[in-house]
Amino acid sequence: MKVFTPVLVFQKMPTGKGRDKFSIQCLECFGKNLYIGTKEGVVEYLTVNNTSAEESLSVREVGKRQMGRSGAVSQLTAVPVLNHLLVLWDGSVTVLNMFSLELLPALKKIQNVSLFCISESAVQTDSIELIAASTKRKTVSVYKSQTTLDLFPHNLGKQNIIANKCGKGEFILNGPGCLGMFVMKNGTSQHPPVQWPDGVVDAAVHFPYVLALQNQTIHIYSILDQQLKQTVPLQSAKSLVSTEESVFVVADKEIHRLSPVPLQDQIEDLVKNQRVDEALMLLDRLQDLLPKDSYKDLHKNVICTSGMIKFYREAFVEAKDLFIKGELDPREIISLYPAMPVMSEDFTPQTTAVSNAKDLWMLSRDDWPTFQQYLIFLDDFLREVRPTGQGQMCPQDIDSALFKLYLEQGEYGKLDQLVSSQNNCNLQMCVPDLEQHRRFFTLGLLYQSQGQHFNAIQTWVKIVEEQSEDPSHISVFQHIVNTLSNLEHKPIIWKFVDWVLQRDQEAGILIFTKKHTSSHVTFAPEEVLTILSSYPLALTLYLEYLVSELHSKEEKHHTMLVTSYVKWILQSIEDEYNNKTSKEEMRHKLQQILWQSPFYNVDAIYNQITPSFLHVERAILLGKSGKHKKALQVLVHEEKDQQAAESYCRRTSAGRDRKFTQGVFLSLLQIYLESCQHVITAVDLLNKNAASFDLVSVLRVLPDSWSLKLVLRFLSESLRGTVHDKRMRGLEMSLAKVETLRHKHVWMEATHEKIRVDGECVCQSCQKRLSGPEFLRRPTGELTHISCHSGESGH
Repeated sequence: MKVFTPVLVFQKMPTGKGRDKFSIQCLECFGKNLYIGTKEGVVEYLTVNNTSAEESLSVREVGKRQMGRSGAVSQLTAVPVLNHLLVLWDGSVTVLNMFSLELLPALKKIQNVSLFCISESAVQTDSIELIAASTKRKTVSVYKSQTTLDLFPHNLGKQNIIANKCGKGEFILNGPGCLGMFVMKNGTSQHPPVQWPDGVVDAAVHFPYVLALQNQTIHIYSILDQQLKQTVPLQSAKSLVSTEESVFVVADKEIHRLSPVPLQDQIEDLVKNQRVDEALMLLDRLQDLLPKDSYKDLHKNVICTSGMIKFYREAFVEAKDLFIKGELDPREIISLYPAMPVMSEDFTPQTTAVSNAKDLWMLSRDDWPTFQQYLIFLDDFLREVRPTGQGQMCPQDIDSALFKLYLEQGEYGKLDQLVSSQNNCNLQMCVPDLEQHRRFFTLGLLYQSQGQHFNAIQTWVKIVEEQSEDPSHISVFQHIVNTLSNLEHKPIIWKFVDWVLQRDQEAGILIFTKKHTSSHVTFAPEEVLTILSSYPLALTLYLEYLVSELHSKEEKHHTMLVTSYVKWILQSIEDEYNNKTSKEEMRHKLQQILWQSPFYNVDAIYNQITPSFLHVERAILLGKSGKHKKALQVLVHEEKDQQAAESYCRRTSAGRDRKFTQGVFLSLLQIYLESCQHVITAVDLLNKNAASFDLVSVLRVLPDSWSLKLVLRFLSESLRGTVHDKRMRGLEMSLAKVETLRHKHVWMEATHEKIRVDGECVCQSCQKRLSGPEFLRRPTGELTHISCHSGESGH
């Protein structure tokens, strides 16, 4: 993995005058200020005018200072907030002015120091903290506010001790056991140590990497996973200096700069090599270093590429979750499958190629069971993203792909479910495919979901007319009826309603009577009655709907319904297909409406049925006209049904007064008495309905030839009933009187109060004392003698 690019930025050219002793020992860089410490104890101050990573730095010498006669300058550190330059030379830390390089005698040297590093807090405060490795005590310590914190002992030589800053209040140290240790100024660590090779002479941190210089080679490790990422060979390299932009590598006569590879390039390189976990870890830890949009795009790309790798490894559950999390364009997956349509003309695949990719077309040919698993994944993925915002990017592509998948795999249940609900299938593609597979019912569903109702019904009509056994649906005709009954477009309904009624009047009437949603189109009864005039059964059913469910009160509707019943019954006499049960059921309906409806035209119906065998119905109509005796004569003499006559009396007198009831039953009795054949019937009528007769009226019409024994039961029941009625009336009067007295008592208690009268009470009129219990009380509460009140009234 390439994370840094080396570039030469400075080189000391030979002078040509004998042996050149110049040797760079250390380097410090701050802004455009460059400080070089040499082997000869010289500090050189240079300025740079170019920081480009592609070109060598153009430097200008500003000044130099000789620290002593001999000895190398081993470390330089700038403290800009104080304008100080800390110089480690001859085992001591000396402070110079960072611009004039003049010695600051006020600041005492720190003796016996092998190396040091300042804290980041020095940039913001007037004091500094440093870590130093003592050459005498062999320990690494932190100096803070006049206190010392020992970290760990060391047994390294002077040239091997490392203590460099790597963040705010954090340092990288060369710990025991060849460990690069990250230590905070309080002695704790926030990162695991890095295991680097033996003989490391310097180290620097450029987050998220730590660079270790060893044996003229730079080893670059990730702080995130402590793994080696890159090695950079550089001859004569002796130290590293990290800045915000890059890392400088110091050699004897050269300075190189390691410029970090842009983060986006690093991540893309990891992804291409299927190291997506590393890419995600790197991206998440460095999120704050990227613009928000760039991070989002990179994150999605890594997630989706990881999903692609899982996809080709057949880890479909993980792949689906990653595709959804990364908001992958569903067309990227659809385009991978052979014969799967991508309807968007402007679509170009954008996914990163992965090394384990498979040719699904070859897979479908050579390994069908495995390819089937890929098809199952496609179904699951598309159905899950379909209702989401991710799916709404390309709804036609998703629905058309699902359509193709279900049709080719023979999953007709899923196919019908897809096309019968709201969808975005492409008709130009789907219609020919359905016709080729002879899925005509499904084709109608597709037309219907796309709002092409006429084409949908026309397709289904063709199935019924050709009597083709379409296996997709067992009742295409019923589906046509259901569709028409829920349709809101009248012209289409009128177009097909005759076709439906000609095949099944009972089913066809549902188009007009089925319970609909509030948005369903409504039909005026007259226009429906007109079209149903040629379909008697449908007409009858629709009239029943108007009368029974819509509770129509129009005479026309009731009269037409009765007429339709009559016609059906009369026609059934001639038609053999009508069985007895059907005729009895229809007569029952006819009699019910004749009894219950007050709206039909009695005379018109009577004229219709007079010459027929419908005697019971004719009797009901006579009763509606008040001709009860004539109605009873029809039942007795023409229908010859005494039970029907008796039932007529009961039903007619229901809810009427006693006198009416007695009159109706007396009429029936008189009809029976007119013929000697009905004597027994007359006696049974009297005995069973004694309470419905007036005894005196019956005795007047009974023949003289009848014996007492014949009517003894009737007489007993009548007398008992008469006595019972008289007693009940007396009891009711008594109860009424008691109730009246109770109400009076309650009223008196509510309107009268107790009045105390003693020897001190006087009449308000005569001012004399009330000597007796009789007196009057005025509404104002005053008491008077009765005589005084009478005198006042006389005046």
